[in-house]
Amino acid sequence: MDKFISMKTKKMTAVVAMLWWAVMFGGVAMPLARGSSIDQSPQAVEKWFEELPHAKEKLTKLHFYLHDNITAQNPTAIQVAQANITSKSPTLFGATFVLEDPLTLGPDPSSKIIGHAQGMYSSVSKEETSLIQILNLVFTHGKFKGSTLSLLGSDPILHQYRELPILGGSGVFRLARGIATAQTYTSNATTLNAIAEYHVLVIHC
Repeated sequence: MDKFISMKTKKMTAVVAMLWWAVMFGGVAMPLARGSSIDQSPQAVEKWFEELPHAKEKLTKLHFYLHDNITAQNPTAIQVAQANITSKSPTLFGATFVLEDPLTLGPDPSSKIIGHAQGMYSSVSKEETSLIQILNLVFTHGKFKGSTLSLLGSDPILHQYRELPILGGSGVFRLARGIATAQTYTSNATTLNAIAEYHVLVIHC
């Protein structure tokens, strides 16, 4: 059993390292060319940077709901790793999940989907239920279709409000910076499924 946990831990360490490298050294979120109305070719990006000194910064406000389903018939988040003490920890310390959670305009699961949150989160506190979140918000519908926002931060999920820094973006949100404020809309302690409401303020060129 210990050997199995060790193998899972090594694999998860490699995955975390790859995602950390992408966030920290990639500068902005990876381009999503599919469905984007923005030219993301190297030549177009270079031209965009050349014109950047004359560009005016914009403030964009976004509001949506994130649906995290762990035990549903069609789960959007799955556990990929845990430590040998996770099952005994009241905060599930060490549990790590990979997700592709739908983002909707309203709180109802049948509400219009505008994108997905893709990434991972891990329980990182022994004292309280707190997650480290690495998320790429991939917008697939609406005026921001084909654009992304990259988030990295702490999410103490029992707090009323949680701030997640926006580190960058692609498409419309190139060189983005801002804050995503999360608030639990509903959660189920038995199923571990939850819906979070997000208010996003992002500055971009």
